[in-house]
Amino acid sequence: MQQSSELSYVHPSSTSPWGTYLSQVDRVVPYLGHLGRWAETLKRPKRALIVDVPIEMDDGTIAHFEGFRVQHNLSRGPGKGGVRFHPDVTLEEVMALSAWMTVKCAAVNLPYGGAKGGIRVDPKKLSQNELEKMTRRYTSEIGLIIGPHSDIPAPDVNTNGQIMAWMMDTYSMNTGATATGVVTGKPIHLGGSLGRVKATGRGVFVTGREAARRLGLPLQGARVAVQGFGNVGSVAAELFAEAGARVVAVQDHTGTLVNEGGFDMPALMAHSRRTGGILGFGSGETVDNEAFWDVPTDILIPAALEGQINAERARRITARLVLEGANGPTVPQADDILAERGVLVVPDVICNAGGVTVSYFEWVQDFSSFFWTEDEINQRLDRIMVGALEHIWNKADEHHISLRTATFAVACERILAARQERGLYP
Repeated sequence: MQQSSELSYVHPSSTSPWGTYLSQVDRVVPYLGHLGRWAETLKRPKRALIVDVPIEMDDGTIAHFEGFRVQHNLSRGPGKGGVRFHPDVTLEEVMALSAWMTVKCAAVNLPYGGAKGGIRVDPKKLSQNELEKMTRRYTSEIGLIIGPHSDIPAPDVNTNGQIMAWMMDTYSMNTGATATGVVTGKPIHLGGSLGRVKATGRGVFVTGREAARRLGLPLQGARVAVQGFGNVGSVAAELFAEAGARVVAVQDHTGTLVNEGGFDMPALMAHSRRTGGILGFGSGETVDNEAFWDVPTDILIPAALEGQINAERARRITARLVLEGANGPTVPQADDILAERGVLVVPDVICNAGGVTVSYFEWVQDFSSFFWTEDEINQRLDRIMVGALEHIWNKADEHHISLRTATFAVACERILAARQERGLYP
């Protein structure tokens, strides 16, 4: 019996997050061999929870927020994935992000499945007291399905170590015992790991360094443009600058700056932390946001939100190498255009996997109550990322396919082999 993979509760377009993910799955099916019979598993999340998050605001009114937690696939282990607070969060977006987490964890061979969560809110409009209330209520509502052995949240867009501390404390209070392993990305003194804050950006740099080496592109003097100057983009930019590259264009939610000579990264990062954005930094020319895509560069790092590189922008990008620091920044049509133009794309599901890799280290350290040095963590991260990328590159060369399709091929083989070996219960 032929069944449709269309779900009744989402209506994706070809360029929406879930639509983009489904297109990526379709491209990998021909390379799955006998495991292809399980491919429909990849197109359906295991579990999607929608919750109401009511809180009393500081002015005494009652506000309601939409909350989500999606577990896409748990065949290889407990769910793992971030929580984002953003006004544009939707069920479809969280589903796609959870699916990309499934692929990402399998691509670097971590014993996790994919999950993701979010609240539809602009956290900048909440007081610290309201933010804490919302976080704790959300944690209580999704407490049915999260846990150290079932689903482990982490920071994502607009969430941080403090949010994770509140989540950990709420879960612990509800279960009656301190459970440090229920979340990762925690403050160090609550069982957090050294190196976790910079891990995602470091992973972008490590995969970028290896890709540049294969392209014969020297990092010394290379021109880098970064979209998104949060945790991921700023750390990646900092590491590339330390390696001798020039960061010539930066864009965030406050605007776009260009500096042909390269930005002083420590100074720009300090300004952004102090003021909440890059706008107003003394060094650099302010240009129109759309002009960002026309700046001559060697390396482009989209590290903001999904769907940023569309077909029109893909035709204008001057970089030889695109490093996807964000999740899903390139729509499928743009992928094809970049490939035709000879632009190498290191896909999100391997490029930004440094964060979940060090989250795994944190989780392991919490269970053993034995913590590693930052040098040990960075060395292990480097080794895992380089090994994973090499394995994916070999798959790409073997089948003459893009790095994205190769990453999906490696990951989906592991996911579906686990599904097949476990069988269906009952």
